[in-house]
Amino acid sequence: MSTAEQSQSRPDRDGAAGAPIPTVDVDRTDPDYRSWLKEAVRKVQADANRTADTHLLRFPLPEEWGVDLYLKDESTHPTGSLKHRLARSLFLYGLCNGWIRPGKPVIESSSGSTAVSEAYFAKLVGVPFIAVMPATTSREKTRLIEFHGGTCHLVQDPRTVYEVSARLAAESGGHYMDQFTYAERATDWRGNNNIAESIYHQLRLERHPEPAWIVATAGTGGTSATIARYVHYMQYDTRVCVPDPENSCFFPGWLTGDPGTDCATASRIEGIGRPRMEPSFLPAAIDRMMRVPDAASVAAVRALETAIGRKAGGSTGTGLWSALKIVAEMRAEGRTGSVVTLLCDPGDRYLDKYYSDDWLAAQGLDIAPYARTIETFLTTGTWSE
Repeated sequence: MSTAEQSQSRPDRDGAAGAPIPTVDVDRTDPDYRSWLKEAVRKVQADANRTADTHLLRFPLPEEWGVDLYLKDESTHPTGSLKHRLARSLFLYGLCNGWIRPGKPVIESSSGSTAVSEAYFAKLVGVPFIAVMPATTSREKTRLIEFHGGTCHLVQDPRTVYEVSARLAAESGGHYMDQFTYAERATDWRGNNNIAESIYHQLRLERHPEPAWIVATAGTGGTSATIARYVHYMQYDTRVCVPDPENSCFFPGWLTGDPGTDCATASRIEGIGRPRMEPSFLPAAIDRMMRVPDAASVAAVRALETAIGRKAGGSTGTGLWSALKIVAEMRAEGRTGSVVTLLCDPGDRYLDKYYSDDWLAAQGLDIAPYARTIETFLTTGTWSE
């Protein structure tokens, strides 16, 4: 017996010296699955390769102010929203972790736009998709999910989307994608053409190439986490502001430092605002938050259409209101620079909401005072709420 073999010998179950411990070797290689996986990853990466970068639009401000405002137009992705980037990252994360399997459904809890994008990628790789969403989700979003081959599972209480999604995954043997947990870790925040790197690349020839502020609303918190981490990693002086709508827990949770903060009422601004502090939201990474009235968000998104001829969703309005307020501060303090916010998704998904006076009346929202604030600011340079 060799020295190595002697070192591996041990008493058998009866206590006597027995044979060397055998190597336990279990090979679960599945050639068919690995072939499917390679093709699925290739398809998702090919989609990214086909997708041109999104535009950085200028919001018209007087040149003499010395402050430039930009909107990163994420509505031009194939599925029409910022969530296309997230869905691609989540699918690659799930595929490469071995969580997404052929024939097994992917389930997601969503307020709509992420589900639209995930339905697209599920169809691309050939797996079923189920979106668990609040019953108040716009009909246009449910139509788009179904257009891409997904199924909508609507719940009355938005707070139950998490448990319902997990239950459906367990019952079907599928994978609960859980964007609210994995958004911040699925994206490569150091670069790899993430949204932050793209913004700085597109600003490099502008008169203020390093923005003073980037404004990013939070749904999962993943986008603000990616931007803030990239800013810190690249050692920029840019500050990150996260505006939050009414009936969302991010602002009070950030203000008090309580990760257990929750909210019983659903947000009227689809795509952002959550009933709990989501795991992907990194409060310590951001510099500033604003609680924005829902009426201000709607007034801002309508002002955007007047300014650049583009309709956008309510989350864009929340970010634009905050960005304009920051521009006003910079102007009042005599500071120059640039501010960037996001055009998250197109307004045609919300014609029956933010562009409907009947919906505003039903919700008890009066946007007139906020519209006057924006109009006065753009006309005179003076901000007064």
